[in-house]
Parts: sequence; structure tokens; C-alpha cells
Amino acid sequence: MKNAILVPGRPDKDQHYDPNRPSNSEDFWFSWLKRKLILKDIHTSVVEPPFPFRPRYDEWRKEFERFDITPNTILIGHSCGGGFLVRWLSENKDITVGKVILVAPWTNPLNYKVSDTADFFEFKVDSDFPARTKETVGFISNDDEPSVVETVDILKESVQGINYREYSDRKHFTTKEFPELLKEIMT
Repeated sequence: MKNAILVPGRPDKDQHYDPNRPSNSEDFWFSWLKRKLILKDIHTSVVEPPFPFRPRYDEWRKEFERFDITPNTILIGHSCGGGFLVRWLSENKDITVGKVILVAPWTNPLNYKVSDTADFFEFKVDSDFPARTKETVGFISNDDEPSVVETVDILKESVQGINYREYSDRKHFTTKEFPELLKEIMT
């Protein structure tokens, strides 16, 4: 059975505790995409790690690995969630998965202290991780934050086999719907 696991990014602390905002797993296009995939008979789960505003890799990994991960699993990560997938795939060389989609992937290369990522991104990127996927795609926009643009530049330089869908006007891909992503998943 084909399944999908969505990994949202790191919200700010005030966003996380804002009672008028949806949870991180329901924000932006995540709810919309989850419903669209379920309607196509793709069992879909969204990772909801504790205290996502101060990501700790072991906590995120534990939450992520609760789900079935098979050679048919589609993995989608946004921002810090995309950076998480790069690390997880780099460290799990014995696992193959289906399509991997990194939306505005971020690994805090400019070391923003306010992001409180601790050792979340202290790892060596495996330049061959896309070889263990059916396909790896990156959605990027050149008007995103400098730290995200820098992350993408690092990935382009160090990782072979990521196919990029490049935009100039999407910023950090925080829309309520994301039809291009759905189309990419279904291709």
C-alpha cells in the first residue's frame, strides 16, 4: 500500500502557542494536501513533534519513525521538515523509499540562534541519498529567506540527483493550497 508522510517545518514559538492558529500539522497546505491524497487512496500522516519551535532531532526522529516507512512511502518535508528528511535519509543508508519532495528545505546554514535548532542540523549530508529514492524533487523559490536559498545552494552543490522545480514568486510556499505539489506527487 502506498502511503505518504508529511513533515512540517519549525514554527515560531508565538505561532505555536497562538490559539487562533491551526496546529503545525494543519497549517498552510498540509490539511489540504492530506485530504487530496486520502481521496486518491494514499494513506497520509502528518508528523507533529513536541515543541516544534525548538526542534530536537531525536524527538523528531522518534515521532517520524512511528509511521510505516517502505519502498513505496512518499516523504514530503517543508522547511525544517525538509532539512529533517535530508538528515534522516543521510543517516539511514539501508532504507529505500518512494518519492521524496523537499519544499523550501532549510538546514539553518546561517546559524540563526533565534531558531534554536541546537544540534538538529549537525550531520554530514550523504550526497547519494537520492539514489535510495524513486525520485527526489525540490520546490524552491528565489525570493525565499536567505537561509533557505543558502540551504538550496548547498544541496545543489553537494547532492546529485535532486530535480528542482524553481519559482521566483512563491517565497516560503505558505499558501493554503499547493496544486503543483499534488501534481508532482501523482506523477
